[in-house]
Amino acid sequence: MSRTAAYHTTVVWKGEHWGHLSMGNGPQMMFSAPPDAHGHPGVLTPEDAFVAAANTCIMMMFIWAAERFKLNLQSYRCACDGIKRIELDRTEIFTDLVFQPEVMVKADGEDEQRVRKRVRRALESAQKYSLVANSVKSRIVIKPTIEVLP
Repeated sequence: MSRTAAYHTTVVWKGEHWGHLSMGNGPQMMFSAPPDAHGHPGVLTPEDAFVAAANTCIMMMFIWAAERFKLNLQSYRCACDGIKRIELDRTEIFTDLVFQPEVMVKADGEDEQRVRKRVRRALESAQKYSLVANSVKSRIVIKPTIEVLP
């Protein structure tokens, strides 16, 4: 049986190309359009928020999967690029989200290739169970770098 959960944000226009965002979990911040769209530099943009939502969700699901796959995770860092296509009529869409996770795990005496395989399975699970990744039209590409320590 399905369940539902709701998340809430409120935005308020502050003049020009400025807005204020309040999130249901507590954080508040100013935001703007990107500078190339008449916005302001140095603040959150909707484009940044979109890419960040996907990247943070994939990371949280990877942490969840790493625990279930009993990986001795030492570090995780992931750069994510959102590739945006701008059509002639100025409509835009993110066509690709390219994740480049750098994962470091300890083998703890286990065969290195078996550990690498479990890390890859954990990354696949992270993508499979990511709410945000499952909610976007963009193609999801994951290009990992995996380091296994003895």
